[in-house]
Formats: sequence, C-alpha cells, structure tokens
Amino acid sequence: MNITKSVAIITGASQGIGRATALRLARDFSAIVLVARDKDNLETIAAEVRSLGAEAMAFALDLRQLESAKSIIEGILERFGRIDALLNIAGAVPQIDLFQMTDAQWDDGMALKLHGARRLTIQAWNALKASNGSVVFISGSAAFDPKPGYAAVATINAAINVLAKAFAEQGIQDGVQVNSVSPGAVMTRRRQSFFEKWAPAHNLTVEEAIKKFPEQAGISRLGKPEEIAHLMAYLVSPAAKWMTGSSIRMDGGEIKTI
Repeated sequence: MNITKSVAIITGASQGIGRATALRLARDFSAIVLVARDKDNLETIAAEVRSLGAEAMAFALDLRQLESAKSIIEGILERFGRIDALLNIAGAVPQIDLFQMTDAQWDDGMALKLHGARRLTIQAWNALKASNGSVVFISGSAAFDPKPGYAAVATINAAINVLAKAFAEQGIQDGVQVNSVSPGAVMTRRRQSFFEKWAPAHNLTVEEAIKKFPEQAGISRLGKPEEIAHLMAYLVSPAAKWMTGSSIRMDGGEIKTI
C-alpha cells in the first residue's frame, strides 16, 4: 500500500464533465481514481492525469452491477489506504416523455445515476469519515423546473438531490461533507447527440440548433465541461468545507424561479 496524501474518485471520468473534473482535480489531489465503462478512453485520461503530476488508477466497470462499488473501494484502499473525495458524475437519463418511458428505461436510468452512486458512496463512507472527506452528486437543472418531455429526467434528478441531502445529514454526524450540483446545458458529446435528434424535429441543421438552443433556453451560451469542473473542485476544497447539504445550480440562468 502506498502512503498517498489525498485521493479523489471521479465516476463517469471517460468523457464530458467527468473527464474535465478528473483533469482539474489532478492539480489538487495526489491521486485520481477514474471510473467508467469505456476502458480505452479511461486509459487516455489516466495518461493525461499523470502528465499533470498526479497518480492515476482506472476501473473500467459498470456501476449498475452490484459488485462494482465494493470492488472499486477495496482496490483503492489496498493501493492508497485512503479516500478524500468522491464525485458521482456517471449516468444519464433518456429524455423521454413521462408517459412513454418504459419500466426498463426507468430502471436503467435509476440503476447507474442514482443507485450506482448510492452504493459507491456507502462503500466509501468509512474511508471518507476517516479523512473528513467530501462527496458530490450530480443531477441536472431539470430537477428544479420540469418541462414537458423532461419530467422523467427531472424526477430522477430530484431524487439524486434528495439522496445527497440524506447523506449530508448523516455526514454532519460523521464529518463527511456532501453536496449536489445541477448543471444546465453543457456542451458535451451527449449534448451533441441530443442536438442531432433535436435539430430535425425543429427543421434545423445541427449547427443551427446549437446556435438557436441558448436563445430558446433564455441563456447567453452553452456551458463548458471545464466550468462545471471548477465548481466541483471548489466543493471538495478546504474553502468550501462548511458548505454541506446544498444543491447548487450552474445553468447560465436558464432556471428563472427562485
């Protein structure tokens, strides 16, 4: 076992916000643990993390599988002996109408984004207690303002915010800080796929859709994964240690309600 000063786990680390967060935290933590299903991309990100001066450990595992969380935490503790931060970023929910989403789609949406994160947090909890560590869950801005066609997404995202709040309450007793982040429309590969479907339905090219969407959403532009990553880094930094049980929106002003 290595004696490592600080260890951060990032799920969904092979792309988008997860990748950006892993690279950002490589500046602040001694070791970065990358979790995702895409082995090839994980190996590339691990090399990037090492180039920034941090150790890297990668798990190409599916968090929907019951045994994955236990395997990941046991592997980390065997190698590094500690866990200081867990950022639950993995998971996406299909944007399907509430009345059309099947039981299988509901189950799949919950399995990774909610239950995968829940199991990993529980498995990591004792190590996080020992280090007075931090946990961040990621949901989505739809949780605050469900719109037609997004109600299913909003339901699961809202459940994640409530789950984070429940962990935060336990964390007050155990010395573990827990918050959640709800990003708005961030330009990732997944968002690109969304535009490829959204554009034809609105008689637009993909390029036109990308340009038009911010106007329809009431924002000045799409967000960047790196901007969310900077927020994640703040939330697991000493500067934010008194912030717990909070759900933070970063959406360019899309949600107009208070």
